[in-house]
Amino acid sequence: MRSEYARQIRKHLLPFFGPMRMRDIMPEQVRQWVTALQAQGVRPRTIQYCKVSILNAIFTTALADEVVTIHPSRGVKTPPVPKKPRRIITAAEFDLLYQALPDADARLLVETDIESGLRWGELTELRVRDLDLLTRILTVSRAVVEVPPEEHPSGGRFLVKDYPKDKEYRRLKLSAQITAKIVAHIQARGLGPYDLLFSYQAPDRTAARRRLGVIETAGLTDPDASGRRYRHGTLTAYNAARCRCEHCRGAYASYRAARRAAGKDSPREPRVRETDGHIPADWFRRQVWYPARDAAGLAGLAGLRVHDLRHAHASWLLAGGADLQVVKERLGHASIVTTERYLHSLPTADETALDALSRIRSPQLAMPA
Repeated sequence: MRSEYARQIRKHLLPFFGPMRMRDIMPEQVRQWVTALQAQGVRPRTIQYCKVSILNAIFTTALADEVVTIHPSRGVKTPPVPKKPRRIITAAEFDLLYQALPDADARLLVETDIESGLRWGELTELRVRDLDLLTRILTVSRAVVEVPPEEHPSGGRFLVKDYPKDKEYRRLKLSAQITAKIVAHIQARGLGPYDLLFSYQAPDRTAARRRLGVIETAGLTDPDASGRRYRHGTLTAYNAARCRCEHCRGAYASYRAARRAAGKDSPREPRVRETDGHIPADWFRRQVWYPARDAAGLAGLAGLRVHDLRHAHASWLLAGGADLQVVKERLGHASIVTTERYLHSLPTADETALDALSRIRSPQLAMPA
C-alpha cells in the first residue's frame, strides 16, 4: 500500500501539483487536474483512487496542521466508477486451485489464508509465537509491506509494522485441522517461536530444469519475415524463428543439459529474490499463484487474486450462518457495513429466492387449462 501511494503520487499528482504551493490550490485546480487525467486516458478507478485515497488525505492533514484554510479537493467529483458484482470463488473451485499448487508449503499458506481471511501482509508476517497451539487462537498484531530500498529506514525491502491495517490487534480461532497442519509444518521445519511461519524459498535449479524436459515436436512455426517456417521442438525454431513455445524451449533445454553433462557449459544460477525471509508478493503471484490458477482451469476466475481468498472467507462464513459481528471482528473491518457486502455474494445465493418463487408458482402451474 505504501509503495502504491508513492507510485501514484509520482505518476499522477506531482506532475500537476508539484510546482504549486498548497495554499494556492483551490477546487478549480483540482477539477482541472481531474480533467487532465481524463484527457490522458487514465482509468476512472485510478482517478478516484488518487483523489479519494491520496489527495483527500493529504489536504485533510494539511487542514488539521493549518497549512491550508480550506479543503480544496472535498466535494470535487470524479468520473463515475460502476460497482461490479463481486465474484466469490466456490469451495469446489478452491479445491481445484488447491490441488494445482506446486508444493506442500504453498498449499498450507493458501489454506491458512482461506481459513483465516488474513491480508497478505498479515499472513506473511505470521510467526510461530502468534499462534497459541493449545487454544488455537491466532493473534494478528503486525503486518509487513514491501517498499523500495530508498523508502526503507535501513535500505531493506520489507518493513514490518507493529500493527495491522486497522491499527488494532485482533484474535481469531483456527480450525483443528489447519492447526494440526501448521504444527506438523513447524516441527518439520524446526521453527522457533520468532521464526516466520511462511518464508521465501530460493528456487531449486534441478527442479526448474526438470519442468521443461524433452517435448515432442508439434507442427511448424508461423512464417517469419522471409516466409520461412520451422518445425517446433528444434533448435532452429528456437534460434532462427525465436519461438518460445514449450516444445522449442524443451528442445533448447535438452541441448543445454547435454552440453552441461559434457562439461562444456557452466549453468547459470537461478535468480534469487532479495529478501529477509518474507515472501515477495509479486514473486508468489507469478511463480505460484498464476500457474496454479491456470492449471486449475478456472477460466471464469481469470482475475482471481490471492486477496480474493479473504473475500471468500467472509462470504463462506456468512453463507454458513456465522454471526455478522463475529465475521466483522475476524476480518478486522472498521465498519459492519463493509462486512455486509459479503452477504449473498456466492453464486448460489439466489437459489433460496428461486426456491421461494417456485413454491408460490407451483400450484398455479399445476392447474389444468
